[in-house]
Amino acid sequence: MAKTLVQEFTKGLWAEIPPFKLVLGLCPILAVTKTLENGVGMGLATTFVLFGSNLLVSLLRSYIPNKVRIACFIVIIATFVTVVELLMQAYTYPLFLKLGIFIPLIVVNCIVLGRAEAFACKNNPIRSMADGLGIGVGFTLSLAALGTVREVLGTGTLTLPFLYNIDVLGPAYKPFVFMVEAPGAFVCLGLMLCLMNLVPSK
Repeated sequence: MAKTLVQEFTKGLWAEIPPFKLVLGLCPILAVTKTLENGVGMGLATTFVLFGSNLLVSLLRSYIPNKVRIACFIVIIATFVTVVELLMQAYTYPLFLKLGIFIPLIVVNCIVLGRAEAFACKNNPIRSMADGLGIGVGFTLSLAALGTVREVLGTGTLTLPFLYNIDVLGPAYKPFVFMVEAPGAFVCLGLMLCLMNLVPSK
């Protein structure tokens, strides 16, 4: 049992890491990763929703009629998104303002709905929680990695989550502003996807 749970968790860290292996959740990863802090904040919010919705969908799977399961999943996901949105407004308001519309848009994130449909509604709560947590952590690491590369190259600094900025490349560095613009997000993601595909999954 423990080995199975470890497998369910770790698959989201590499074999099924959402943006790079499943190529899902690209909208937030392109939109909010100008800084490391934004990436980590969005990733943690999505992880909370994934974990909670997977658990509740798994618990209620026997009671949800098959014909309306997608609508029920969306209601469950929207509930957890509302919770995380209110928590961020209360405790991390500056970050909430930076992430903006992308917090409520977690409701329609294909990663969250996909895990509910493909996994949580077919497995027990323990495995579903492990799956949601693993996919969420993998998504957070992806956002953090892209945010770090874009911020360091685009500004020369690194914003540690909820702490302060570090001048990484020094005052002589001329920022490559392209990296913190929308086209830079596409280029950086494409290069990282290329590198991921060069590394074998096993």
